[in-house]
Amino acid sequence: MQRIALHTKLKPGKEAEYEQVHAVIPADLDAALRAAGVHSWRIWRDGQDLFHVVEVEDYQAMRHALRDHPANIAWQATMSELLAVEDDYSGTDTGLPQVWELPGSGGA
Repeated sequence: MQRIALHTKLKPGKEAEYEQVHAVIPADLDAALRAAGVHSWRIWRDGQDLFHVVEVEDYQAMRHALRDHPANIAWQATMSELLAVEDDYSGTDTGLPQVWELPGSGGA
C-alpha cells in the first residue's frame, strides 16, 4: 500500500464551486477509483491550495488505469474548469516527496 501526498491549486474564485462539486462524487468515478486500487482519498483546502492524501495499492498503476477511463475523463474535464493546472494523467507524477514522519511509538 502506498500513501501519496499531492498539492493542487484552484483558479481564483473557484473555492465554493470545487467544494460543491466534491459534495457528491459520481458513482462511476467512485467505482473506477476503487477498481484502480484506491482505498481512500482525502483532500484539505487552505484558500486556493489543495492538499490530497491518497492511499492506493500502486499509484502509477492507478494513474495508468484511470488515464483513459470515461468516468475519469469526464471528471478531469470538470476539474480543468476549477484547477489552475489540469492533469491529463499522462505524466509520471509520483506525488510530493515525504520529508519527515513522527516515528511510531516504541512500546514497552
